[in-house]
Amino acid sequence: MELQIENYPSLVTDIGNLLHLGRQKAATEINTILVKTYWEVGKYIVEFEQKGNVKAEYGKQLLEQLSRDLCIAYGKGFSRSNLFYMIKLYRFFPICETLSHKLTWSHYFEILKADTDLEIGFYTKQCEREKWSVRELKRQMRSMLFHRLALSKDKDGVLALSQKGHEIAKAEDLLKDPFVLEFLDIPQQHLYREGELEDKIIANLQQFLLELGKGFAFIGRQYRMSLGGRHYYLDLLFYHRILKCFVLIDLKRGEIDHQDVGQMNLYLNYFKKEEATEGDNEPIGIILGAYQNNILVEYATDSITNKVFMSKYQLYLPNKEQLQTALSKLLEE
Repeated sequence: MELQIENYPSLVTDIGNLLHLGRQKAATEINTILVKTYWEVGKYIVEFEQKGNVKAEYGKQLLEQLSRDLCIAYGKGFSRSNLFYMIKLYRFFPICETLSHKLTWSHYFEILKADTDLEIGFYTKQCEREKWSVRELKRQMRSMLFHRLALSKDKDGVLALSQKGHEIAKAEDLLKDPFVLEFLDIPQQHLYREGELEDKIIANLQQFLLELGKGFAFIGRQYRMSLGGRHYYLDLLFYHRILKCFVLIDLKRGEIDHQDVGQMNLYLNYFKKEEATEGDNEPIGIILGAYQNNILVEYATDSITNKVFMSKYQLYLPNKEQLQTALSKLLEE
């Protein structure tokens, strides 16, 4: 027989919420302990090597032997690969208190695969800032997010990016060159239409938002604007909660030209007068194309006061070696 007591369902709900919070807290504490323990393991191994003057050629042999013995004694989790990254964790974060309790060992395991200290610093800060899952982190690393952001900055900007992560303070901070849309699964040689590109983005909206970065809220597609008895349609409309403004995105299958710039300028003027409300900053327009004529774009935007930006997109992951070479050259300069 079911109890007929007033507010009984709320009692069940409250207990459920309490259990959920308790389990979350327990999982966070367990993760913090696990990461710290693995950091300590890395420290023990490094100090053992240093005190015993273990030569470099014996390092690999030491890890192999240690992995076998620890697995026999304590079970899985101590593969040679895991031990290597425990050592790397300690060496990159020599002060234990600098470890983030928001990141799991799985996060650190992926981050420490980065090739440089600059990348490790960036992905650690950015992962904590944007609360990426491990899957999202892997995708951002594969798409070379650090390099794509860094190549738009000077040397000091690259160092700040590594130390603080990517901070959104102005319209230019929203740009990447290129935007990588490999998750759309459109073959490079496929003759797709702009409508097909838009459909694919909507079908993969969560991943597109991840590529755009923190702060974007999707409002709609094919947003209608009525001017002088004519209707115009914007491909994608977002609101950026950090910059407090509308962000208009127009998609171009091929080259961006001066007519696209003029059209976006028209849209921005409309939004400033017809859509923006008190507290909104000036809208931002981003035209995404497969490629652009830089000289033509320069002349087309020269006298425009609105925030019109152009960037390329590509349907495949970037070439890692080319981006690393370009970034190395920038840092040397």
